[in-house]
Amino acid sequence: MSFMRPEARDAFARYREAMVGGGIILLGLWWAIESLGLVKWIGLAVAAFGAAILWSGMRHARIRAGHGGVGVVQVDERQITYLAPVGGGFASLDDVGRIEIAKDRAGMAVWRFRTGNDILFIPVRAEGAEALFDALTALTGADIDGAIRAANTPPNDTVVIWQRPAVSLH
Repeated sequence: MSFMRPEARDAFARYREAMVGGGIILLGLWWAIESLGLVKWIGLAVAAFGAAILWSGMRHARIRAGHGGVGVVQVDERQITYLAPVGGGFASLDDVGRIEIAKDRAGMAVWRFRTGNDILFIPVRAEGAEALFDALTALTGADIDGAIRAANTPPNDTVVIWQRPAVSLH
């Protein structure tokens, strides 16, 4: 038996990392203000650590958990696997040349992972698709904030999240 509405419980669950970061900031600032000497400096360090957790928590909270899309996404050691009744596939981050988010024919946002001539399409709302954001952190120069915006609001135009840099031969 729960005393909270399911919507409120989901909101707390969504922002739990950010709330922990806020609590750590308050603890660190309390130590920094109320103490002297070494404890004051430890309090400032704890507050800075809490700020990093708060920032990360807010970023994760902006990523809506995947529900309602077709298929399941798994990410394991730079290998992205999309399991679906039709159109599933896999892509290695080492082989991907370009990552985009665009609208499909139904107007829903989809990830497009381009590997050579092949393209892996993954619906943004597929189960487990939030793991793709963590996989993007391994790619230097990936526009994670742009990916979050495009995933939450399907873009009119294709949004390039990451593209492999061109190799210079001279």
